Amino acid sequence: MKTFIRFFFKTVRVILGPVVLLKETLTRPKGVVRIQAAQDKVNRQCKSLVLYQYKTCPFCSKVRQEMSRLSLNIKRIDAQPEGPDRQALLQGGGQAKVPCLRITDKAGKSEWLYDSGKIIAYLQGRFATV
Repeated sequence: MKTFIRFFFKTVRVILGPVVLLKETLTRPKGVVRIQAAQDKVNRQCKSLVLYQYKTCPFCSKVRQEMSRLSLNIKRIDAQPEGPDRQALLQGGGQAKVPCLRITDKAGKSEWLYDSGKIIAYLQGRFATV
């Protein structure tokens, strides 16, 4: 039974994954236009952020859409395949759950923020007025 359930959900992901990516591409918002100095400041701040994601996750897509709307150049890591990136997410954040935003402060300490709604609220609060 467990094998059947895994097979079912894997099939659903294979079928719906391209639909999620196509929808994201077709509905990508125009980014905020800032003066160059302000955009450079935002780009420097974005270097302390990393988004752990799955390419076809609809919640990750919501976060990427908001990143596009706010013109944020945040590094994205695909944590779906087993490997060092997924292991870093599990060790650092405690869960292999996406989307997850790793926020590193100037001292090098990392905070791991889960949940698309919380991530979007954080990005809007930090970058919407810059």
